[in-house]
Amino acid sequence: MKIDNLKIKIFETRQEMGKAAARMVAEKIRELQEIQKNINIIFASAPSQNEFLAALGLEKNIYWKQVNAFHMDEYVGLPDDASQNFGNFLKVKLFDKIQLNNIFYINGNATEIEAECSRYAQLLTEYPSDIICMGIGENTHIAFNDPFIANFNDPLLVKKVELDLASRQQQVNDKCFDLLNEVPQYAITLTVPALVKAKYAYCMVPGEKKAQAIYHTVAEAVSEEFPSTILRNHPEAVLFIDGDSSGKLGKISSHNKAMDL
Repeated sequence: MKIDNLKIKIFETRQEMGKAAARMVAEKIRELQEIQKNINIIFASAPSQNEFLAALGLEKNIYWKQVNAFHMDEYVGLPDDASQNFGNFLKVKLFDKIQLNNIFYINGNATEIEAECSRYAQLLTEYPSDIICMGIGENTHIAFNDPFIANFNDPLLVKKVELDLASRQQQVNDKCFDLLNEVPQYAITLTVPALVKAKYAYCMVPGEKKAQAIYHTVAEAVSEEFPSTILRNHPEAVLFIDGDSSGKLGKISSHNKAMDL
């Protein structure tokens, strides 16, 4: 499937989806390693990325010492060693299993959050992103750019945001937290312009709870009301979904001229 510029690949299971996404990302990394000294990659931190990250860590013939790694968001005030801490999540799931050139963590416990946002924005400027590996939230957020907070023309690359209730509830739905009141209210996030600056975008979105978000991503007009729709404007974006998350796509009218079925 294809909608505008966005290529869509559907797999029966999330395991198949994760492996296929890892193969495609690995191929791009190997391709870039032949033509440039370093590769800068932004990673998402969420259970939706588990299968992809596990498969990527097993890919052969990647010289990870050429790769600089970033992550796209972090809670404010959560201990660095908490299992829900996004930097720690990536450390456990992938970074500890490979040898990277640099790992640039967002410090959600910085004394001055605005200064931390500026520091991370400077790193993103110094190391322009080649690849982003991301997901989509239940309310179509990308990173923590929730609907009505997302700004497609944001002048900032990194900022502090208050989390939408739906975003916080998703963390409970994903079993990252037991109770809603345990989920932090604030986070540091890369903005929409920072995310879409990457030359190549790979978006992995499995699971039944993401079916409505995938429907909105594909069927609605590109707008900040549904932040993930911005991916349809990206020249090199691929959306990977499974049988569960693709469940509502059948509702889309067959005469939609923008979609190549």
